[in-house]
Amino acid sequence: MSSPATASPPPTNLKRIVAASLIGTTIEWYDFFLYGSAAALVFNRLFFPGSDPLVGTLLSFLTYAVGFAARPIGALVFGHYGDRLGRKKLLVLSLLMMGGATFAIGLLPTHATVGTAAPVLLTVLRLVQGFALGGEWGGAVLLVSEHGDARRRGFWASWPQTGAPAGQLLATGVLSALTALLSDAAFASWGWRVPFLLSGVLVVVGLWVRLSVDESPVFKAALARAAARRAEGSAMEKVEKLPLVAVLKYHWRDVLIAMGARMAENISYYVITAFVLVYATSHTGLSQQIALNAVLIASALHFAVIPAWGALSDRIGRRPVYLLGAVGVAVWAFPFFALVDSSRFGLLLLAVSVGLVFHGAMYAPQAAFFAEMFATRMRYSGASIGAQFASVAAGAPAPLIATALLADYDSPTPIALYVIAAALLTLLAVGVARETRTRDLDAVDGAAVDGTAAPGAVRKTGAAEGGASPAVPS
Repeated sequence: MSSPATASPPPTNLKRIVAASLIGTTIEWYDFFLYGSAAALVFNRLFFPGSDPLVGTLLSFLTYAVGFAARPIGALVFGHYGDRLGRKKLLVLSLLMMGGATFAIGLLPTHATVGTAAPVLLTVLRLVQGFALGGEWGGAVLLVSEHGDARRRGFWASWPQTGAPAGQLLATGVLSALTALLSDAAFASWGWRVPFLLSGVLVVVGLWVRLSVDESPVFKAALARAAARRAEGSAMEKVEKLPLVAVLKYHWRDVLIAMGARMAENISYYVITAFVLVYATSHTGLSQQIALNAVLIASALHFAVIPAWGALSDRIGRRPVYLLGAVGVAVWAFPFFALVDSSRFGLLLLAVSVGLVFHGAMYAPQAAFFAEMFATRMRYSGASIGAQFASVAAGAPAPLIATALLADYDSPTPIALYVIAAALLTLLAVGVARETRTRDLDAVDGAAVDGTAAPGAVRKTGAAEGGASPAVPS
């Protein structure tokens, strides 16, 4: 009989799962990116007044980075309970936490009203956002990956990844519309609050969709086997009680690979979409509206290419597509800034669009790639830890580092070199990784896919050496 990983679920059911994950991740990324855009545009004046404009922007981005610091904690907590209780319950909780924090930001008093309490409250809510997002990503991509048509796992799992550009598109679109309709004074006074308060409506929609889906069949099967092992008094019970310990013991190599793979993907994304708002407005003299419009249009293209890259990874493998993206962002680093420096909208749009196309080549296969690295009862923890711990060193400081380099050197050259260095780390990590495209997510239960079996591991008949499952026809 086919395992749940290899059997194709009814198309309607799979599409409903994909829709639930996509809508949920779109809302969560909308909330997260909305903060980043507001940090670049208005938070420096509202919460850090009296500073030099560039220093105020640095302080604003520092609170932005705080959200990344909370993501590994969220990954640990959500990963642990997601591997023990299931993906769905934790995804509902993450959506509630993220939406609640974002809505509260829209109600915050500014520095002019409550003084230093304002940035403190802003930082606390940003921590809640980061904690929630740290648990969201792993659960969303696993819910799709584990429901899955294995022959097209890269394609289907890439759809939750489109939640990032969709959220960016939604956040930037709302901000762009408001800046176009309102005067600078009105936007700074009350207009910036509107997109944060809209999050409350979006969360209600997201919860309605997310509560309608079923738990992952792969997880249900692993849970049943775990219950049988507990009845037998298996040593594997200790591993299942502490997924984090099991991940670090049996999957430490995969965690390091995932972290390295994230470096170029994370750093390039935040330079292209967040820092570019600062660079284009402060260094080249373009207006906020022009910069927002460029990111808005490019995000639509980004959304479109991610499923295409995911489908390509089903045909030629996760690694080749990922490596292509890493090489692309490295090669594009210097042309990117040269085009932005032209101060022409068309060339700015080209710079951001091509950068996001290359980014999509890394981001699209990432969901399936990371999911396929880990055993089922450690998968939420492993994928989340690998992804979110890297974000602390990559995405968190990226706008901050880029802004500081610009302030020190008044040149984009150091920033381009920064992106290239990140790409080299990713090329090294993905270069030493094993291809995962043919792995059956249900083939290894409680064992590392690098071939090191955990106590009580069950490996299905026919599993290839190295932990890979029998090849799936493409």
